[in-house]
Amino acid sequence: MRTELHRPVSHPLTRLRNLGILAHVDAGKTTTTERILYATGATYKRGEVHDGTTVTDFDAQERSRGITIFAAAVSCDWAGHRINLIDTPGHVDFADEVERALRVLDGAIAVFDGVAGVEPQSESVWRQADRHGVPRIAFVNKLDRAGADLDTAVRSIRDRLRVTPLVVQLPIGREENFTGVVDLVTMRSLVWTDGEAPVEGPVPDDLREEAEQRRRVLAETVAERHPAALEEYCERSTLAAETLRDALRDLTRTGDGLVVLCGSAYRNRGIEPLLDAAVGYLPSPLDVPAVRGSTSGGELRERPADPAAPFTALVFKVNSTGTGRLSYLRIYAGSVGKGGVVLDAGAGRTERISRILRVQADRHTEVDRAVAGDIVAVVGLKSARVGATLCAPDAPLLLEPPTAADPVVSVAVEARRSTDTGRLASAFARLVEEDPSLAVRTDPETGQTVLSGMGELHLEVAVEKIRQDVGLEVSVGRPQVAYRETVVHGVTGLVYRHVKQDGGAGQWAHVVLDVTPLDGDPMAGGGVPDFAFASTVVGGRVPKEYVRAVEAGCRDALADGPLGGHPVIGLRVTLTDGATHVKDSSELAFRTAGRLGLRAALQASELVLLEPVVEVTVTVPDDAVGAVLGDLAARRGRVVGSTARAGTVVVTATVPLAELFGYATRLRSRSQGRGTFSTRAAGYNPVPSGIHGAASPR
Repeated sequence: MRTELHRPVSHPLTRLRNLGILAHVDAGKTTTTERILYATGATYKRGEVHDGTTVTDFDAQERSRGITIFAAAVSCDWAGHRINLIDTPGHVDFADEVERALRVLDGAIAVFDGVAGVEPQSESVWRQADRHGVPRIAFVNKLDRAGADLDTAVRSIRDRLRVTPLVVQLPIGREENFTGVVDLVTMRSLVWTDGEAPVEGPVPDDLREEAEQRRRVLAETVAERHPAALEEYCERSTLAAETLRDALRDLTRTGDGLVVLCGSAYRNRGIEPLLDAAVGYLPSPLDVPAVRGSTSGGELRERPADPAAPFTALVFKVNSTGTGRLSYLRIYAGSVGKGGVVLDAGAGRTERISRILRVQADRHTEVDRAVAGDIVAVVGLKSARVGATLCAPDAPLLLEPPTAADPVVSVAVEARRSTDTGRLASAFARLVEEDPSLAVRTDPETGQTVLSGMGELHLEVAVEKIRQDVGLEVSVGRPQVAYRETVVHGVTGLVYRHVKQDGGAGQWAHVVLDVTPLDGDPMAGGGVPDFAFASTVVGGRVPKEYVRAVEAGCRDALADGPLGGHPVIGLRVTLTDGATHVKDSSELAFRTAGRLGLRAALQASELVLLEPVVEVTVTVPDDAVGAVLGDLAARRGRVVGSTARAGTVVVTATVPLAELFGYATRLRSRSQGRGTFSTRAAGYNPVPSGIHGAASPR
C-alpha cells in the first residue's frame, strides 16, 4: 500500500510528467528505470543490466559494455499520472546526450550511490540541470551495500552540490539488513519482504524517537524556507502532513530545497514512494514557464502548454533505423496528427509527418495524434536535424536549440577497401546527424578523414557502430586531442592596411587593433567566452556595417593560431581606429583587414599552447595505491586529493587528456583488475615546453 500525494486536478496536463534519470555511471540509473517500469506494470519481468535484459539499454554495445550510451525514452502510468521517462547516460563522454535530454524535460530524478555519495559525473550532470532550471528530487540508491550510509550521502549532497537536502525518509535496517523506510511526512513505515508490494505499518518502536527527531528537523528546515509552512509551524510547533507535502512541492519546483528519498533499486525497495514523490513534487508541463522563441521578425514570444495553441515542437534526437528515420519530439504547444504538415522554422521548409509513435525504448506504438506536453517519435521528416523547431506553417516560431560541446579527441578513420569510401562517407553523415557532438572533417595535409568526439570511449562506440550497422571494415589511427592557443601578453595599436588593386573596383581598408587576454581564465573550462570584440571608434571613421565585418574577419582568424594552427581562445579584440576609402572600401575589404590584421597581431603577441585536462577519480584497494600514484605521475598527473573508504582509496587527480589513452588497461594491470576510474572535463592547461612541440614564449 502506498502513500499518495494529492493535489487539485483541473487540466489533463496536470497528470503528465516528463522526467529524466540523472546520475554518475554505475549509480543505478538504468536499474532504477527498470524497477519503475516493473512497479507501474509497463513490464512484467525485471530487467537486469548484468544479464543484458534491460528495456532502455537495448543497443548491442550498451548490453556488451554494461553502461548506458544513448538516452532512451519510455512511458508508464502511476496513480493516474502519465510519466514519460528518459534514462540518460552517466559516462562523461556522452554528456551531450544528457544535455539534449535536459533541454526537453520538466523535472528529473537524481540517483546517488549510497556508498560513494556525490561522484564526479553526478556533479557534472547536476550543473547541467542547473543551467536548464530543471527541478529535481534525489534517490540515494544501493543502501543494501556494505558501507552504504544515507547520512553520509546526504552530507556529500549538501557540501558538493550546495543545496538544502530535505530528507523525507529514515531507513529501516542498515546495509544487507535494509528492509524498508519510515515516511517522515506521514510517520508510517513501508517494509518490503519477499512480496512485491510494500507493507504499510506503524513506525517501529526502536526507531520512533529518531524518526520524531528527524521529522522535527525536516519541519524546521521547510518552515525556514516556506512562508505558509512557517506560519503554521509558529502556531503549532509542527506541520501537518498535507502542509508539509505542499511546501515540499513548492520548494522542489523553485529549487530552494531537494527532497531526498532512499532505497535499493536492485532489491526493488523504495521504488513506490519514489514514484509517489515524482508525481507529487515534480512539475507538470503547466507548472514550468511557457516556452519562448523568436518570430520571423525577431520578436520574442511565448507559447503556452495548450493543445489549442499553434503547434510548436523541438527535435531533440534523431535515429536512423532499419524501418526509416525516427525523429524524437517534445511538443510544447498545440497538437499534430498523422499526415500533418509542419514547418521547420530554421530551414524554412515544410515537412509531412507520416506516422506518430509512442516510444518504449526500441519498441513503438502508433497513435493518431500527439498534443502539448507529449514526447513522441515521428516518421516522415526528411531533413529536420537535432535542434530543429517544428511549428505550424501559419504561426512560425524558432526555439533555441540544444548546445553541442566542442569535440576534444580525434582519430583518423579510413575504409580498408577503396571501394567502400562512398559508403563510409554516408555512414559518417548519418553518425553526425544522430549525434551532433561528433564532427567529421578531412585533414588538408594528409587527406585523411578525421572523426572527432568527446572522448576515447565516444569514438570507440561511433566506430563500432559503423562496423556493426553498416558492415564496413575500417582502420582507426591513434587518438589526437584538440589543442588550443591563447594570448598571454597582447599588443596595442597594431595598424593594418589592406590594399588590393587588380583591375576594376579595388579593396581598401585601414584598421587599428588592440589584442588583450580576456578577463577570466580560459583554462578553467566553462564560464569564460572564447572571444570578445568591441569597437571604440568615434566620429564615424569606420561605419557600423564595416565594424561588423571587422569582427567577422577576426573570428575567421581564430580558426588557426600561429603556434601550431590550433584554434585561438581567451582573447579580446578592440577596434580603436580606422579609415575608409571613398570608392574602394567595402564589407569584404574590412573583413579581410580584420582577418589579416588579427593574424599579424597574434604573430606579435605572446601566446601559449593549451591542452585539455580532465579530473580523474581512481578507486583502488589500499595495496595498489603506490603503483597507481606512480603511474599518474608518469602521465603528468597532479594529485589534488585522496580519501580512504572501507579498504579502498579514492584518488583525485588532474591529468592531460592525451596521457589517458589506454589508461583503463594500465589501471587493470596495476590493481589486478580491482581498480576503477571515472573522468570529467576540467578545462585547459598550458603544455609544458617540449610536449607537442610547445613553443616557448616569444
